[in-house]
Amino acid sequence: MEEITYKTTGTCAKFIHFTRDGDKITNIRFEGGCNGNLKAIGRLCDGMSAQEINSKLLGNLCGNKGTSCADQLARAVMSRP
Repeated sequence: MEEITYKTTGTCAKFIHFTRDGDKITNIRFEGGCNGNLKAIGRLCDGMSAQEINSKLLGNLCGNKGTSCADQLARAVMSRP
């Protein structure tokens, strides 16, 4: 089990923290951003595999930013430190 901190780019949230246990992702927390929405994303994705999160959230965009907090979460869970 490892605790991951991912620095986001292009979003209001600055960091995403989560726990990886094999391919299972839990304890998702965002620093900054839209507090209520990001708490909901974390709860909805809690316990999913990295691939499930990636397939649901990758490419979700916020305005004309070219990314979103959800998209950054998808990228974070697929990255390897």
